[in-house]
Amino acid sequence: MITLFKLITIFTYMHASSLIFPQNHPNTMINPGNLMTFSSSSSDELAPRNLMSRRLFFLQHIQILEIFLASFVFVAIHSLRQKKVHGLPVWPVLGMLPSLISGLRSTNMFDWLTDILCRQNGTFKFKCSLFSSLNSVVTADPRNLEYLLKSKFPNFPKGPYFRDTVHDLLGIGIFSADDETWQRQRKTASIEFHSAKFRQLTTESLLELVHSRLLPVLENSIQQSLPIDLQDILLRLTFDNVCMIAFGVDPGCLSPGLPEIPFARAFEDATEATFQRFVTPTCIWKAMRYFKLAAEKTLETSIKAVDKFAEDVIQTRRKELSLQSSDEDKMKQRSDLLTVFMGLKDEQGQPFSDKFLRDICVNFILAGRDTSSVALSWFFWLLDKNPAVEECILAETCRILAEREELKRGDQWESNSLIFRPEEIKKMDYLQAALSEALRLYPSVPVDHKEVVEDDVFPDGTVLKRGTKVIYAIYAMGRMESIWGTDCKEYKPERWLRDGKFMSESAYKFTAFNGGPRLCLGKDFAYYQMKFAAASVIFRYHVKVVKDHPVEPKLALTMYMKHGLKVTLYRRDHELELQKYLKINK
Repeated sequence: MITLFKLITIFTYMHASSLIFPQNHPNTMINPGNLMTFSSSSSDELAPRNLMSRRLFFLQHIQILEIFLASFVFVAIHSLRQKKVHGLPVWPVLGMLPSLISGLRSTNMFDWLTDILCRQNGTFKFKCSLFSSLNSVVTADPRNLEYLLKSKFPNFPKGPYFRDTVHDLLGIGIFSADDETWQRQRKTASIEFHSAKFRQLTTESLLELVHSRLLPVLENSIQQSLPIDLQDILLRLTFDNVCMIAFGVDPGCLSPGLPEIPFARAFEDATEATFQRFVTPTCIWKAMRYFKLAAEKTLETSIKAVDKFAEDVIQTRRKELSLQSSDEDKMKQRSDLLTVFMGLKDEQGQPFSDKFLRDICVNFILAGRDTSSVALSWFFWLLDKNPAVEECILAETCRILAEREELKRGDQWESNSLIFRPEEIKKMDYLQAALSEALRLYPSVPVDHKEVVEDDVFPDGTVLKRGTKVIYAIYAMGRMESIWGTDCKEYKPERWLRDGKFMSESAYKFTAFNGGPRLCLGKDFAYYQMKFAAASVIFRYHVKVVKDHPVEPKLALTMYMKHGLKVTLYRRDHELELQKYLKINK
């Protein structure tokens, strides 16, 4: 390679010399008369010297260029060779940052990350020497996940980097908290989540939202013959539902006309802007925050709207509780999380601050609003691509309905007003398998983060130094042949069934609901919510994605569809389509 540069350099030099200092050129004649213009012989002596000095000066610059080009090629080849060892090229000073920028600009960054992990047998180190905040270990190995989420849980907290990055939005809520703060919130929430009163609240509010708002909105789209953004509709559904559970208020996002709710808009903008911090060097996003630029300006504005909403709700609740005559009346009145935590005390025996209550509720809204709605959006998109799965779900639904006493007696029933019972939802094993398969391929939280407290070593041999950030790639895990087999990229609900019954997988193989002590508290409710909404829609409508509608994930804390999900709904013919399944199942 260097020899080639030498040849090019020599040729360039000779060509340049002939242009700058032509000698004996046929068109260049020296007129002897012109020599008389020189006043002395010293001028004649200086000419060759000037010529030589110019040639040496030119040659010197050519040599510098040659050295620069040769060095650049050497560095480039050496950096690119690092890809075989480290998964990505490692450049001087910048490390793997150029590759990260390329990945961020790709159609699907999570597929880009998956390809790297597959080449590196499930784990690689992301190196970025200049911007050290991005240095991390990225893994999709189930052994490593069990180690950090369960076996050595105390050594892998969320850590200060994560808390600092999400603090403006999530504060010290359950998602970002560690140690005693996290334990206290989780213990209280766990007791409430498993109480009969809370379960009744969640099921009743969901039934009301689905039948009084969701289904009328879908029916209206059919009457107007207009496609709708199903992701937006589902986000509105789960947002109203989780606000009722967390704050005890109904924001009315899924009201007729689909009004723009400032709090909902601000919350979505804030989560998107917060995610951008994770792929931006800390010094850069902090500078942007200081000068209020780009995403940081959006984040500041959005958080102000979120805080205003939370402040209004908390103050209103305090007034409501102060007007009630006894503790018994307070308990009868509400059972939402905000009211529950308002009745508790901190370590000093004082009521929790409004800021602490705000953080708790915002965290639970993030957990309950985005995860279920995003999962349902990808689920309906996959159903459109796999009609056989939809047929199986419909057949199962009709089989379960056929067990109702009124149908056994041959009574007439109105399918449009039919409401699924909780015990019927629990029996829908194939539907739960189809939803789990959608979550395997498109987990609502595609990546998550931990930090190393003390030096450690992963089961796969990866050395972890204190302070190292660990990224576990949940999206990539669903596409690893070593975990799910050669058909890992196929949508096959049957992989979750054993003799027709749903069988869950290890939380360290299927990590859509996290695992270990941080296992999602709302997992059971999330499944119930998704199954109830999905069954209610599928039983009545065939959902068809608009032709050529682009579908790709959006870079955010949760895996929204970047362009939404435009669909057209078709009402099912109950006399023909549904009766067919009912007869088959009799």
